[in-house]
Amino acid sequence: MSRPTPLFAIESHFPQPDCVLRFLEPCGSCPNTLWEGLFDGSYDKPFILDVGKRRFLHFGLDGVQSAMHLVYPDRLSLAYTRMMMAFLLFNRSPERILLLGLGGGSLAKFCYRRLPSAAITAIEVNPHVIALREEFCIPKDDDRFRVVHADGLNYVSDTGYHKDVILADACDHAGIAPQLDALEFYQNAWRRLSDAGVFVLNLCGDRLSWLSHMTKLRCVFGDEFLTLPGRRDGNVIVFAFKQPTVEVHWEPAEGAARDLVARFGLDFPRYLQRITRDWKRRGRPTSV
Repeated sequence: MSRPTPLFAIESHFPQPDCVLRFLEPCGSCPNTLWEGLFDGSYDKPFILDVGKRRFLHFGLDGVQSAMHLVYPDRLSLAYTRMMMAFLLFNRSPERILLLGLGGGSLAKFCYRRLPSAAITAIEVNPHVIALREEFCIPKDDDRFRVVHADGLNYVSDTGYHKDVILADACDHAGIAPQLDALEFYQNAWRRLSDAGVFVLNLCGDRLSWLSHMTKLRCVFGDEFLTLPGRRDGNVIVFAFKQPTVEVHWEPAEGAARDLVARFGLDFPRYLQRITRDWKRRGRPTSV
């Protein structure tokens, strides 16, 4: 693969020091035109904001899509991405992982580096996002990792290998990508899961759209899903299962959470506490 054309960089007008904006535009583009497009919302490509040692992917000025530490590019910088990895509480050794939405590749990189026995496929509908993959140190395609330019709704409708984990993190500037707000999507996601498969949904952005997604998810997966609410960014992570009944054995799960901390460096015990608290708040039964 040839190296992409260098991005067009301009100094930012933001107050932070060491702040640079980088665009998928040719050298010699007009900075004032780009700024106008950013402020009035007409600029329609993703862009990069570098602030010191951190790199951010934006679809607009109103929110961050992805973040990366330039010295430690494989770390999960955003809280919601760390929360999505809580699927490991329910499947500690997935063999096939499907990511719907590439973004800056945070989840893709973490799964690729930290789950060496897993085959990972990342689906991304926006070719401009894929064009930035090297800027976010996303690995090249190989025998167990690939990035596919496709629509997530269409991809899950195709026949293919069953997936042990499906991570739905397909977002645009407003929140969850509207293409996923379809009963057909959730039906096909259920069908593509292995028998012990876990479906993970990032509820983000406009909260008014969450009800529509949760209604469709309940229709397909049933009402015994698990939720992990965030603290800082307001996201809620939903875990739904191919099997029709969730039987959560909390005591063994606590031991698994402690073991996972040593392997992955994430706060799985705290995630489990939040999941448990939310489960009980909904009046669901528990077992040990």
